[in-house]
Amino acid sequence: MVRGSVGTMSELPPDEVPEGEPEPEQAGPEQAEPDDGPRPLGVTVTPTGNGPVDAALRRLEDADHLAVGGHLEVYEDVHRGLRETLASLDDPRPRS
Repeated sequence: MVRGSVGTMSELPPDEVPEGEPEPEQAGPEQAEPDDGPRPLGVTVTPTGNGPVDAALRRLEDADHLAVGGHLEVYEDVHRGLRETLASLDDPRPRS
């Protein structure tokens, strides 16, 4: 910054915040919203006609009853089930 010119806060070195002005807030994990219980997504699942796929998709409804921190486990379980169902289509052995 040139001496005597008017600059913006972004032009100031990071450790120089003008007096009387609040420091810019930085969003970080410590400021993230707490995991305070279930937050229903309200996802509706339309049956596909494929039993294993429908069962995996119905599992998504379980996330509505869990705290946000538990959603990942449900999503991973559904993803795993859908991948297994898709992979089974390549299996030449007859399905039961």
